[in-house]
Amino acid sequence: MEGASMHSRVLAMIPDTAQQMLLSWGLLHDSSDFTKLQYLQEWTEMHSPCFWMGAFALIHLIFIMSILVQFLYKRIRWSRQRFKTTVENKHSYEEQKNTDIKLGIIYQASKVCCLLSLASHTVKILFWWLQGSICDCKYPTFVLGESVQMLSWIILSSAAFSFQKTKSAKLPLIIRIWWIFFFLQSITSVVFDLRSIFLNHEYIGPKKWINLFMLVICTLLFGISARGKTGVTLVDNSITEPLLSPSLGQLTETKRACPYGKANILQLVTFSWMNPVFAIGYKKPLDKNDVPDVCGKDSAEFLSDSFKTIINDVEHKHGLNTESIYTAMFLFIRRKAVMNAGFAVLSASASYVGPSLINDLVRFLGGERQYGLKRGYLLAVAFLSAKVVETIAQRQWIFGARQLGMRLRAALISHIYQKGLRLSCSSRQKHTSGEIINYMSVDVQRITDVIWYTNYIWMLPIQLFLAVYVLHQNLGVGAWAGLAATLAIMACNIPLTRMQKRLQAKIMGAKDGRMKSTTEVLRSMKILKLQAWDMQYLKKLEALRNEEYNWLWRSVRLSALTTFIFWGSPAFISSITFGACILMGIPLTAGTVLSALATFRMLQDPIFTLPDLLSVFAQGKVSADRVAKYLQEEELKYDAVIEVPRNDTEYDVEIDHGIFSWELETTSPTLKDVELKVKRGMKVAICGMVGSGKSSLLSCILGEMPKLAGTVKVSGTKAYVPQSAWILSGNIRDNILFGNPYDKEKYDKIIQACALTKDLELFANGDLTEIGERGINMSGGQKQRIQIARSVYEDADIYLFDDPFSAVDAHTGSQLFKDCLMGILKDKTILYVTHQVEFLPTADLILVMQDGNIVQKGRFDELLQQNIGFEAIVGAHSQALESVINAESSSRLTSTENSKPADTDDEFEAENETDDQIQGITKQESAHDVSQDINEKGRLTQDEEREKGGIGKKVYWAYLRTVYGGALVPVTIAAQSFFQIFQVASNYWMAWASPATSATKPTVGLGLMFAVYITLSIGSALCVFARSMLVSLIGLLTSEKFFKNMLQCIMRAPMSFFDSTPTGRILNRASNDQSVLDLEIANKLGWCVFSVIQILGTIGVMSQVAWPVFAIFVPVTVVCFMCQRYYIPTARELARLSQIQRAPILHHFAESLSGASSIRAYGQKDRFRKSNLGLVNNHSRPWFHNISSMEWLSFRLNMLSNFVFAFSLTLLVSLPEGFINPSIAGLAVTYALNLNSQLASIIWNICNTENKMISVERILQYSRIPSEAPLVVDYRRPPNNWPLDGTINIRCLEVRYAEHLPSVLRNISCTIPGRKKVGIVGRTGSGKSTLIQALFRIVEPREGAIEIDNIDICRIGLHDLRGKLSIIPQDPTMFEGTVRGNLDPLNEYSDQRIWEILDKCQLGDIVRQSPKKLDSTVVENGENWSVGQRQLFCLGRVLLKRSNVLVLDEATASVDSSTDAIIQETIRDEFRDCTVLTIAHRIHTVIDSDLILVFSEGRIIEYDTPSKLLENENSEFSRLIKEYSRRSKGF
Repeated sequence: MEGASMHSRVLAMIPDTAQQMLLSWGLLHDSSDFTKLQYLQEWTEMHSPCFWMGAFALIHLIFIMSILVQFLYKRIRWSRQRFKTTVENKHSYEEQKNTDIKLGIIYQASKVCCLLSLASHTVKILFWWLQGSICDCKYPTFVLGESVQMLSWIILSSAAFSFQKTKSAKLPLIIRIWWIFFFLQSITSVVFDLRSIFLNHEYIGPKKWINLFMLVICTLLFGISARGKTGVTLVDNSITEPLLSPSLGQLTETKRACPYGKANILQLVTFSWMNPVFAIGYKKPLDKNDVPDVCGKDSAEFLSDSFKTIINDVEHKHGLNTESIYTAMFLFIRRKAVMNAGFAVLSASASYVGPSLINDLVRFLGGERQYGLKRGYLLAVAFLSAKVVETIAQRQWIFGARQLGMRLRAALISHIYQKGLRLSCSSRQKHTSGEIINYMSVDVQRITDVIWYTNYIWMLPIQLFLAVYVLHQNLGVGAWAGLAATLAIMACNIPLTRMQKRLQAKIMGAKDGRMKSTTEVLRSMKILKLQAWDMQYLKKLEALRNEEYNWLWRSVRLSALTTFIFWGSPAFISSITFGACILMGIPLTAGTVLSALATFRMLQDPIFTLPDLLSVFAQGKVSADRVAKYLQEEELKYDAVIEVPRNDTEYDVEIDHGIFSWELETTSPTLKDVELKVKRGMKVAICGMVGSGKSSLLSCILGEMPKLAGTVKVSGTKAYVPQSAWILSGNIRDNILFGNPYDKEKYDKIIQACALTKDLELFANGDLTEIGERGINMSGGQKQRIQIARSVYEDADIYLFDDPFSAVDAHTGSQLFKDCLMGILKDKTILYVTHQVEFLPTADLILVMQDGNIVQKGRFDELLQQNIGFEAIVGAHSQALESVINAESSSRLTSTENSKPADTDDEFEAENETDDQIQGITKQESAHDVSQDINEKGRLTQDEEREKGGIGKKVYWAYLRTVYGGALVPVTIAAQSFFQIFQVASNYWMAWASPATSATKPTVGLGLMFAVYITLSIGSALCVFARSMLVSLIGLLTSEKFFKNMLQCIMRAPMSFFDSTPTGRILNRASNDQSVLDLEIANKLGWCVFSVIQILGTIGVMSQVAWPVFAIFVPVTVVCFMCQRYYIPTARELARLSQIQRAPILHHFAESLSGASSIRAYGQKDRFRKSNLGLVNNHSRPWFHNISSMEWLSFRLNMLSNFVFAFSLTLLVSLPEGFINPSIAGLAVTYALNLNSQLASIIWNICNTENKMISVERILQYSRIPSEAPLVVDYRRPPNNWPLDGTINIRCLEVRYAEHLPSVLRNISCTIPGRKKVGIVGRTGSGKSTLIQALFRIVEPREGAIEIDNIDICRIGLHDLRGKLSIIPQDPTMFEGTVRGNLDPLNEYSDQRIWEILDKCQLGDIVRQSPKKLDSTVVENGENWSVGQRQLFCLGRVLLKRSNVLVLDEATASVDSSTDAIIQETIRDEFRDCTVLTIAHRIHTVIDSDLILVFSEGRIIEYDTPSKLLENENSEFSRLIKEYSRRSKGF
């Protein structure tokens, strides 16, 4: 009767006329039958299907009118323009003619769908006509509705067919909206049909089947309209063939498909576009070429350009500051972020449908069944629908957030890279390479993590609101107590987060310091080993790591505390809420308690997420500030150098009143009052003492040096050869071409001119031989000649050479000067810095530098006559030359009397022929020596090692057993198990003890119920605290042990390891992989076990009431694990590829930073930017498909667990009333709500852990590097005064750099007497430096032996050997720190002794000028000291050490002749009674040696006193002397 009265009230509210009209339209039934009244009770006017049919018809009419108006407008416009035929129309016609179209599956599908929809409505009208009634609505409503819809589909079908004719690629907006509207209409119709089936027991008639069919069609059209494409693709046929045939690399790039870009809506929802990748990955380990491309909007180039545009706009409006960089990041991500936010909000909302319905379910199971089983099934459908919506939305927002993170990462990496190429000198000194690499690897990663967590900002308030709403529905006012408790716990986060933020900043600072030092140590590993300082620097790195470790330990303890608070929070909140309800007298029934418990479990997510959210935001803020600060750094001023067109001036270089300084705020500029005009084609030589400003003068022409005053004008393109050779990893040809196209004729000519022909013939792979990192497997001379060849191939207008001849021998130097500078480049403008006076007479202008001033300028003869300072340089050279000529003439006096002097040119031709014969013989021998495959011969740097297949059990076992043999692991598992037991017990207790309804008598008293619950909750909280502390402790101790093992192994690795391993690979492990070990692995491994324990608890509770769940759970679990087995091989290889592809980005960046000045000089910034983008894409490809594969798996697992949940619910609903305890059944459903997330969590954690374990695997790889020989052999220690005489005996020595490479030294045998001076000479690359490396055991002999004072050096410890020998290496190395630290890193000598040494090596006065004296700063790489000064510091090191055996490897190559003379005098005095081995290209430095050792092609060809060798005119040494004299005969 209640229903009838309500019906009366509703009808009373409607006016009579309106009632009559509704009756005539069939929107109301004229019946007084109670069923109809009940029907109307359910369906008020707004809920009537007939009402909606009329409403929909009206909206369709609006659409039809809009289309007609649009059509008429277009026709009128067309008729007006019909007679206006212009050239543009002709062009557009041509374009249309040349444009072909390709019809895709979407186009065909839209046509078919429209026709099927039209057919469906036709069938409906036919059924109505035949049967007389197919619908409850009156005749006019039905006919009007169906007719309008038929008309609509006729119009839409015509439109779909017209897309081909009009060549429309995009769907018109009105059609998209119309199709979406049809989709909504179909859903509404199906909902009404389902409602009538459930409530009125109606059978499923033809109308309902047609409506269902229409829903399927409209869903497809909805997908097409969401995509916005018609399926018509335009193909341009105007150009039939490419203008340039692409390279092989480009071809493979274009062939790689992008399935994500082509996926339809269903594939995007289900991630089934990943299926082809899984199909390949399951059959074989994925290769990088098997991974598809990212789509256009995810490509690095598109993202970089977009970000650049945005940041430029923001900078234009607000200037460049930290806020504007934040604004640019926000604008860059906002569109995609809004979509993700929508999905996140939908997911959060859907997750609360379950808890809100639990009370209804418990009441239904408790006997409230007045609507029969249908109500139960409807509840089950509602539960399931909510879970499906939650699954789809959750997967989409998580995937979207990761994709957005990838986009931001690509944009930031490219921006950081480009900034690195533009940094000014002062900015560059603020940020070392290690720091900038950290910005790119660690900081960018932390910023992208923020993108993922940002969605929780909108989810948290919605989750809180819904939780309070559900609690209020069940507990009334008690809900506010729950909210207060939740907010109180969240408030606890604020101080904890602040502390975490401070700790993160400290960790990042400590990490920067460690990475900076690690980079420096790796770069200078050779000098550390030569000086036996490697263990000292190992201790320094360990000390830096200890500082980082202390901050990490504080951070993980704080994390453990937050974990404890938030795992205990559901128990705490529920205790407060139930306690408040008991105090306020609010009745607690099983239904309300279980609904509340389910809500508290749902609240766990926001509460757990909040600390992570705040922590990630804290880390992200620190990182974003660091990156923003770096992006604001000062750049090189592009107006420092004015580019003048070639036609407007006769001068190529013009400097007017130039004042330049490396330090902006200084009273004494580096270069003062520079006046210089260089006409086109002039050869300008720049000379002067060490540190006089020669290299700085070239830098100011390049625009590298800050300009304080004056103007610099340059006309034409530039090529630059720096003093320290900058060689890229890759092959020799790539280094010479430097991005230019290969022209064989020009290339061969340049190779010949740069004296590289013979070197290339010796290499197994010729010019395709791979060069190690920083040209490590090339001699200094070879590197310089490759650099010179690169500059010549560039074919620039102006050439700037910074003393490149110092690294090559006399013969090669003169050939380079003659064939390059005076040959190929004779018409070019050249400015060359040189210390070799013999190259000065040919210059058109000579600049003499002193203390940053050009003190003299003019031609050679003019300067000699001026008699100011130039003659000091020439005089030193003349003395050296005199010593050579005297030695030559005295030695040849007897032989020349008896022989007729040969014509010099003929003589040199004969010599060259002999050379060629020797080369031919050697080449044949080297071909016989190496039997390796031709492609592998030239390879020094091998591809990064990559494990294949599963992560071995040994890796897990090694990780778990590292700390206390794994004894703490079972204790941690026990703590988690007890936590789960206590938690289940507390919930079980509440469900059992609460009455089923408010009328039922409680089983136990409220006080006892509450006391037991609180006790169990406290027990669970304590267990979780113990677990989180143990996990943190195990994780950090393990990572520390792994780090120390890896560091020890790297520092003890042989030099061959560093020659063949790019620094980026080592840094990647020390930075990224170590971070994963420090902060992630322990938690990930823990969660694998914890989630299994959780799901066992859930299944235990569910099986209490619905034991048949086991029957379905077992096969579903099997299917889940089958999915996982199918997924793992692909995901694992994708994760490995993604890790491997990260190192090249860092390596390329480090290389680009070190050669930034060369890149800028050659104008190659754009090419290097593109290389960086290509490497970013190579990393994004496996990374993107890896995260997609995770979502592919998660979606399937969630759907499977939804299936289990649906089965359980159906089972519970179908059981007879009273068969089970409704409270316990409700508890089972409460747990089952989390089943899908728990099952997904297990598989997700296992897979994620396996991916993260790759970091452990990679660190273990570098903990197993074969070590060098022992540092000390206790039973073979040499005497303390060894070597006493310094006699070196070499027997049958053979040396090669790697097993697969040819021998560099072949069968060397000789004895070097003690206390003698021995000069080692030979052409560049003849094996001189390799002999020295063998002497220091940097390279171990393959055969033969070296004895010093009768002790075989291969039998004693490396430190005993290297510590007793001294060396000044070819490449002078300095470390960041102080002058004192560079001379005496072990702190063994007094300040007084160090000052004495500085004076002896001509550095005392320079150091005294600095206010800090011995603590004067040395920046990274010693960049604030000239190369010559760095070599003098290396001399200072050996003077301090005072060994009895001294090796000089091109020790004075970068200093001028007069400084060289002083150094030689110092060495003669200081090492009078020592064995001195001198490798030199300046003949005069070895002419006064006791013995001369001449090398050629890795063999000793001459060994005697200088006088004896000079007696024989055909000796190689005589030829070198003759070449030197001939080159210098201009004086």
